[in-house]
Amino acid sequence: MKEKIFTWLDNAAELAAELETGLTKHPAVSPESGGEGELDKCLFLQNWLRSHGITQVKRYDAPDKRAKGGIRPNLVAIIEGMNKDSCLWVLSHMDVVPPGEEKLWQSNPWTCVKTDTPDGIKLTGRGTEDNQQGIVSSILASLAFNELGIKPEHTVKLLFASDEEVGSVYGIEWLVKNHSDLFNKNDMVLVPDGGDTKGEYIEIAEKNIMWMRFATSGKQTHASMPDLGANAFLAGSDLALCLHNELSSKFNKRDPLYDPDYSTFQPTKKEANVPNINTIPGEDVFYMDMRVLPCYSPDVILAEVDRIKSEIEKKYHVTVTHTLPQNMVSKPTDEGASIVKLLTMAAAEVYNVKARPVGIGGGTMAASLRNMGIDCAVWTKTDETLHQPNEYALLNNIIGDAKVIALLAMSTACNEQ
Repeated sequence: MKEKIFTWLDNAAELAAELETGLTKHPAVSPESGGEGELDKCLFLQNWLRSHGITQVKRYDAPDKRAKGGIRPNLVAIIEGMNKDSCLWVLSHMDVVPPGEEKLWQSNPWTCVKTDTPDGIKLTGRGTEDNQQGIVSSILASLAFNELGIKPEHTVKLLFASDEEVGSVYGIEWLVKNHSDLFNKNDMVLVPDGGDTKGEYIEIAEKNIMWMRFATSGKQTHASMPDLGANAFLAGSDLALCLHNELSSKFNKRDPLYDPDYSTFQPTKKEANVPNINTIPGEDVFYMDMRVLPCYSPDVILAEVDRIKSEIEKKYHVTVTHTLPQNMVSKPTDEGASIVKLLTMAAAEVYNVKARPVGIGGGTMAASLRNMGIDCAVWTKTDETLHQPNEYALLNNIIGDAKVIALLAMSTACNEQ
């Protein structure tokens, strides 16, 4: 049975390229990043699945007035297995980040370009790796069972979610809050949305993610008379540096499970203030991305943020308010969980590697289900071109990952702990 499935997948390269090409044509950028959302891409995917024999498909639409159609769709496809007591979920996301500076692209970001390279066929375009590699590999594994008339040991459920790139409020988080009955604590979950170039990393833990928005209010004045005002930009800049330096110094523990092995506190986005050079701004806004080792609670971090904020307010005679656009705390998956054991064996068989558990600073959909007590592993074999110009996926990786997913679906050891 395994040999038949592997042979079918080895002959599915053109099908994989076809699906990658169709998906790339449909930009699925979130409204926060200037896009219309995922509806067009979801409709394409829904129709493609049904036309290729995967007919048990259902949409779960999260309302969002900003997006096309007023919704953020989440699509679930089911391939029935022999054992319905536990399912294998494969969670991928449809949304992508914007292309960035298009002059850095060697081709149209929304066109999938196929090229031969020494490493095999490369498929270039925005989203081809993040996260269409996961979408396509999970679909190919499912199609192999369908086309060959083989029933997997466990029911396979594929989730194609919205909104992962900016927090999953309308994606997995919305599903957990509104359709938690979709998921069962006996289920195994694979998230093919992070890994390494050899397929050796099985992510079982994520740092706590804190996104913070800081708004500084001072007093606007002419730049030649700074004593008459309170420079919100200057205060905000000092605040950003103090937060970075002092938080990094205070919360300095290291954990070798993670890469990097320390907590990070990085100023990132900056909003525009005054439009002209000779005015001191009275309002200023910046953001920080904090990835904190789980040994520190968010409350401890926030208390230190408030202390630093108060010092800046006194120093510059300003007021500072902050909000948390995202505050995600994630429980780890045990290294002995079935999904970790089985994934280790499957990766060894397909890629001849000795995979090992790791932790990451990035956030994935796994966090939402781990917090429900469901074991999740994040894994894929990837060239790590996500979010970059000329993002690409290797066809060999798509096919290989599909074989790994098929092995997980065929496993008879899902409930062994």
